[in-house]
Amino acid sequence: MKVLSKKLASLCISASLIVATSALAQPAKSEKHANYTTELRQSIFKLLGSNMGALGAMAKGKIPIDVTVVEKNAKRINQLSLMIADYSRTDTSKFAVDTEALNKIWQEPALFKSDTEQLIQASQKLIIAAQSNDNAVIKKAIGGVGKSCGGCHDNFKKE
Repeated sequence: MKVLSKKLASLCISASLIVATSALAQPAKSEKHANYTTELRQSIFKLLGSNMGALGAMAKGKIPIDVTVVEKNAKRINQLSLMIADYSRTDTSKFAVDTEALNKIWQEPALFKSDTEQLIQASQKLIIAAQSNDNAVIKKAIGGVGKSCGGCHDNFKKE
């Protein structure tokens, strides 16, 4: 039984190390690699922005709240937010890539992860709010997503 416990503990430690090290930023191998990974990263953020547009207009009362659109866009934002870490893993800071991202993304990974987690949680709350059909709850949840986006922009995006 002790041998099994030691093997299990060893396996858990090994798995933890693999997960922990896979989350660390890896430097881009070339300018071509840096440009490609920057394009992929920017694609995620463009899609996030396109899904936030209608939600922002609804929250500001510029267009009526459509719970079907809110739920659909909230689910998209949630799925995209889960991709941010993967598509931001390659550190492109050593190359002259066309980006508004600050190098701070790779210099302060714990803060970047925290900001990303806030978006994940806010988008999950928006999915639930959409299902409530309560416009006040929905507007508040949209505001939560917007706040998490703004917080990350403040920390990691050029002015």
